[in-house]
Amino acid sequence: MRRRTAGRRERAEAIVAALGGAANIVAVEPCTTRLRSEVRDGARVDEPGLRAAGAIAVLRSGGVVQVVVGPEADALAADIEDVLD
Repeated sequence: MRRRTAGRRERAEAIVAALGGAANIVAVEPCTTRLRSEVRDGARVDEPGLRAAGAIAVLRSGGVVQVVVGPEADALAADIEDVLD
């Protein structure tokens, strides 16, 4: 069983919301210090919301949004998957 820090679930929920909600997210994968997120509509992504949720940086390329979150990317991606399920 994974251990979850108290605020990580809330942070995952905030990231999902800032990516335009669950319906806008196609996939989220951890990549070292980033969350690589494929979204349906990039216009629905709230960059200030991602930064408020703790993103260090936000990078975009087409329908892919990379959210730099630091070394907890793997654990945070797992929490986001839990939120999406």
